[in-house]
Amino acid sequence: MPVSPADLLARLGRPAVVTGLALANAVANGVIVVTGGAVRVTGSGLGCPTWPECIDGSVTPTAELAGHGVIEFANRLLTFVLAVIAVATVVAVFRSVRRDLRPLAVIGFLGIPAQALLGGVTVLTGLNPWTVAAHFLVSSVLVAVATTLWLRSREPGVGQLVVRPQLTAITTGIAVTVAAVLVLGTIVTGSGPHSGDPEAGRTGLSAEQMSQLHADVVFLLVGLLLALVVALRATEAPGRVRRAARDLLVVTLAQGVVGFVQYFTDLPVVLVLVHMAGAVLVTAYTARLLWSVRGPASEQPLATPAATAAPSLSA
Repeated sequence: MPVSPADLLARLGRPAVVTGLALANAVANGVIVVTGGAVRVTGSGLGCPTWPECIDGSVTPTAELAGHGVIEFANRLLTFVLAVIAVATVVAVFRSVRRDLRPLAVIGFLGIPAQALLGGVTVLTGLNPWTVAAHFLVSSVLVAVATTLWLRSREPGVGQLVVRPQLTAITTGIAVTVAAVLVLGTIVTGSGPHSGDPEAGRTGLSAEQMSQLHADVVFLLVGLLLALVVALRATEAPGRVRRAARDLLVVTLAQGVVGFVQYFTDLPVVLVLVHMAGAVLVTAYTARLLWSVRGPASEQPLATPAATAAPSLSA
């Protein structure tokens, strides 16, 4: 039997559909970061030298633009795929009963035209390294928002803190440190060789000094994560929080190894792309850590007697 538009809209509001679309949205936001990195490391950043058209008088790349034009144009097309998923996610969330998910869905959607405009500015300024950095950082925010939306959609609502306030402060400090790592990573990129186009400018900063500062903050992040993992075990925190902290530590260590190897092997393209994928994972797992410190809406706050059962909970 054919499905009427009213039935389709009703189905969109089902919890399983909302969660599925939220997951697709999170994955799509991560994928477009990596494909954007592929544009940069292949020198295709100006494969389409203007915006919103690819070249004056043509929305699609011409034969003269060769492979670089195809690579850049393909990445632009992915934005439309991401937009479709984001719109579907917004509709599904607003059709559901979960009002708490609406701000996240709207932010995720609004980020797409904002990114498109910022991408246009990036092209029109000849891949200015600071606008390229901003482009990546906005994408990181969207990955975090989309990840949080997906995780929250899997539970009935946001509950109370399930860890001690001091540990919540440490998780906030970790999130701030991750943000600093990402910002410094973009400055390292803007000072290094993979500019996206032979004619693109650089920041003028020392790539070696920026890399050292970036590594120092990564060491700080690892130290904070180790301290959190130990503190969570000592205080018998819920399993969801312990797993989130442990997994972020593992991903961060792996990302650090890739970073050191790529630095000492003169930034091979493959490792640069792996490092960008790692940055997406670090962002997503940081969002998961922040999500984990609050239980589902049905859980009791840590300060109540009922919270003694919290260590046995898993999510």
